[in-house]
Amino acid sequence: MFVIAYDISDDPRRTRLFKALKRYGTPVQESVFECHLTPSQFVQMRQEIERLIDPGIDQVRYYELCHTCEGRIKATSASKMTSDPVAIVV
Repeated sequence: MFVIAYDISDDPRRTRLFKALKRYGTPVQESVFECHLTPSQFVQMRQEIERLIDPGIDQVRYYELCHTCEGRIKATSASKMTSDPVAIVV
């Protein structure tokens, strides 16, 4: 699992980034997403983010959590915990 946190002051860029990140994960706070991704999906997401932001101004942080760390996440009862998407193979 990856946690992505960002600080972008430009409204249009922030909106484009938010929309892009919604294709990869779940917003859990303002400017924070939890994304359950394969390594190749993570690379694809980072490449897309790099095309959307201004690297001289915008801040994006990527935190990779191992399965043990992911299981130790604590949240208030109002927070919904995210999980790996269910895959069905036919």
